[in-house]
Amino acid sequence: MFESIATALGPEFYQYLLAGLVTGLLYALIALGYTMVYGIIELINFAHGDLFMLGAFFALQLGIWVGAADAKGQATGQSAILAVAVMLVAAPVFCASLNVFVDRAVYKPLRTAPKLAPLVSAIGVSFIFMNAGVFWMGTYDLNFPALVPNTNLTPDWTVAITYQHLMVLLVTIPVMVGLTLFVRYTALGKAMRATAQNPTAAQLMGINVDRVITATFAIGGALAGVAAVVYGLYVNSAGYQMGFQTGLFAFTAAVLGGIGNIPGAVLGGILIGIIEKLGTGYVGDQWRQPLIFAILIVILIFRPNGILGARTREKV
Repeated sequence: MFESIATALGPEFYQYLLAGLVTGLLYALIALGYTMVYGIIELINFAHGDLFMLGAFFALQLGIWVGAADAKGQATGQSAILAVAVMLVAAPVFCASLNVFVDRAVYKPLRTAPKLAPLVSAIGVSFIFMNAGVFWMGTYDLNFPALVPNTNLTPDWTVAITYQHLMVLLVTIPVMVGLTLFVRYTALGKAMRATAQNPTAAQLMGINVDRVITATFAIGGALAGVAAVVYGLYVNSAGYQMGFQTGLFAFTAAVLGGIGNIPGAVLGGILIGIIEKLGTGYVGDQWRQPLIFAILIVILIFRPNGILGARTREKV
């Protein structure tokens, strides 16, 4: 059946599918930051998308410092491997540190406040981050240095697989697998799951809930940093508004898969990416966003908790 559908849609179907998978993995990586924070403290951190944007700007700045890009973001062809390595290490640390700082300065004092207060604060932090991006790099889009070539590795195949595709797959998949194993098997991961289930009971059992929340923000920020580097190397562009649209799609992916559910965020991201690319290819770019949100609305009507989300009691 799948083969007949692919044949009917034309030879470009598999190319759209590959592009959707790669884009979806990037959305999933960002969505994990949303879903982890919500799973622990039930906060929708709307600033996460703009944190991702600042991570991309920081990676671009690093590229300039190591000589891999000029002041406008154009690749210079120097120190490409060094630049990518430095970006993949430093950008996650930068985003993790910034996310922990925001939690300590803004969200922690509002832990016991009504849920609307931290939500509005998160929107405020988002605007602060966006304006910081404008002050840092300006209002125009910059060329992210093309450090990973877009060379077609399969010229004899119907599907064109490039170094950029492989880069996304080889970075995002191990990170997601590593996060899953970390949450499932480490002591801190078990503490996270206990805190997500019942923070009061977890504290009574000797778990330092405040430390768990801090670690969650750090991990979520680090994931945004990794996503920022990989996204920039894949699309070769960075701008102050990139966090809004990409963050919106990532949040939609988290809701679609079941917010608070790590496998759900990954599934939701992949589905959003594939729907976006197939919609762009067969329906038109102007209809891709309405198509995504129309499908989201239909799914949530019949399954309000998302595809993999479980029905839970409201915490009191």
